[in-house]
Amino acid sequence: MASDSTPPPRLRFAGVELYFDDVERASGFYRKILGLEADGEAPGHYTKFDGARGFVCLERKGSETYPSRDKAVLFFEVDDLAAAVASIGPERFVTVSSGWAVLHDPEGHNVLLIESHPG
Repeated sequence: MASDSTPPPRLRFAGVELYFDDVERASGFYRKILGLEADGEAPGHYTKFDGARGFVCLERKGSETYPSRDKAVLFFEVDDLAAAVASIGPERFVTVSSGWAVLHDPEGHNVLLIESHPG
């Protein structure tokens, strides 16, 4: 675990992912009821709606390789993923990959850090 003298990484909210048994039905709700426009999708797997301040991604349950307790994921951007992982403590992460890493909050929800890219 990171020492108390190490400052935490600077996080910026990036988006949220919600899991559904029927992602097409869920996508229809977000499109037709809420009027959101999809900016990425893979039928039967996920639909992503992007906004100016963050995104909402709808994903089919069971498609993730790092399941979250209640099927919700919070996304935060970091400038330097390696530095953020080192600052928080590598042992806290359940998955560290190229450009992203996952740790769990105290209730077991996924918190996913993604490395931001300029531009």
